[in-house]
Amino acid sequence: MTAATTKTQQEQWMVESQVFQIFDLFANLPRNAKSALVELQRDNHLEYLTKGLKRLDPSFCVLDANRPWLCYWILHSIALLGDYVEHEVEDNVVDFLCRCQDPNGGYGGGPGQLPHLATTYATVNALITVGGERSLSSINRWSVMFEVSHFFCNSAYWSHFEPNDMDFEIFCREKVYMFLKRMKQPSGAFRMHDAGEIDVRACYTAISVASVLNILDDELIQNVGDYILSCQTYEGGISGEPGAEAHGGYTFCGFATMILINEVNRLDLAGLLDWVAFRQGREGGFQGRTNKLVDSCYSFWQGGAFALLQRLHAILDEQLANYGPQTGVASDISGGEESSDGTQVDDKTCHFKLGGTNASCPVNLNNIGYNFVKQPVEMEALYHRWTLQQYILLCAQDMEGGLKDKPGKRRDFYHTCYSLSGLSLSQHSWSQDEDSPPLPNAVMGPYANLLERTHPLFNVVLDQYYEAHEFFDTP
Repeated sequence: MTAATTKTQQEQWMVESQVFQIFDLFANLPRNAKSALVELQRDNHLEYLTKGLKRLDPSFCVLDANRPWLCYWILHSIALLGDYVEHEVEDNVVDFLCRCQDPNGGYGGGPGQLPHLATTYATVNALITVGGERSLSSINRWSVMFEVSHFFCNSAYWSHFEPNDMDFEIFCREKVYMFLKRMKQPSGAFRMHDAGEIDVRACYTAISVASVLNILDDELIQNVGDYILSCQTYEGGISGEPGAEAHGGYTFCGFATMILINEVNRLDLAGLLDWVAFRQGREGGFQGRTNKLVDSCYSFWQGGAFALLQRLHAILDEQLANYGPQTGVASDISGGEESSDGTQVDDKTCHFKLGGTNASCPVNLNNIGYNFVKQPVEMEALYHRWTLQQYILLCAQDMEGGLKDKPGKRRDFYHTCYSLSGLSLSQHSWSQDEDSPPLPNAVMGPYANLLERTHPLFNVVLDQYYEAHEFFDTP
């Protein structure tokens, strides 16, 4: 009797067949033809992205509540490709995002819409990607009257005013900060919006925004680590909420959050590594969950977890040394450690153990993202980087511009953004530090395929991140 096949198996075999046909065709081509196929179609991607930033098809009306996301996906993709948009378009983007800002803090999916943590994250990242004083100044951290804020953001009046003309110091609290505080829950987690869902994604978007804007403090991080720990599953990955299934997007969000709040060694990193390593399939790309299909967006969400693990070698080595063979979890990793005088130290408050980092308290929470990316990489990325690049270039790239989920799917801005982000992380994962360009053998195809480096915690291009870090480096 033949065992019945499931729909999951049938779909997996169909995708594998499509992918392997492409790989077989590629393997049998002459060298010159191979080079053309693995070339990143930079000009076509830029044309696709730039057109999308200026005008979208009416079918995009279903994404009306995601317009800041569209700005971020497109602008970040352009920045990864080493290009930028015209000044007039940049001004239009800043003006539009200003109109998405709520009078009481946070950004909605469009003008007049409910402020939401996800679109606040997308807006802040988009404005950082645009860069420059006007764009960064438009992020209303200060308790300025809403009408004044909009007047300030309006391009018609901009030429008459400079940011320093207004003494922002007279205003005592940050608008974005107060929005984040309103979303904060007693459990330590955050809501996505008023009366909205509570999950790990909300924790990441809130903490990421607070960190990059230099407004992260002890109140915002209180009990966040406890909530994320409750979402790490027996599989090793992290779910969206307690009791759910581990997922690539939530794993990245929870993992990055734990780094930004200085509690990463409370996670079972050995279990997380085990789970994420098995998400890379035969196709070379990553799946988001067990028994799911490959999807190019996880080139970043799962590939990003490896980029973070590369800078946590000391903690990972320690956990692997203590890994409990009978329990399958790290032995008492979060139970504190003994100080030199024999007393127990609570690891919730002082445990950032990156190699070469001073772990003495207190820790400047707002500098963790900066210090993290400055750390040298002392561990190989523990996934097959070359096959991931092959999957992105051969199976996810639309030769007319844009990238897609998998063969047979249509290109879109979301998959373009996260495919390119994952490709960047993969190309730069060989580099020992930020100043070392990758060697040619780290980049599949011509070296012109090399993308700009992206920050593995915030997913903004590194140069733009440094500009924002310096700009917001004042209370």
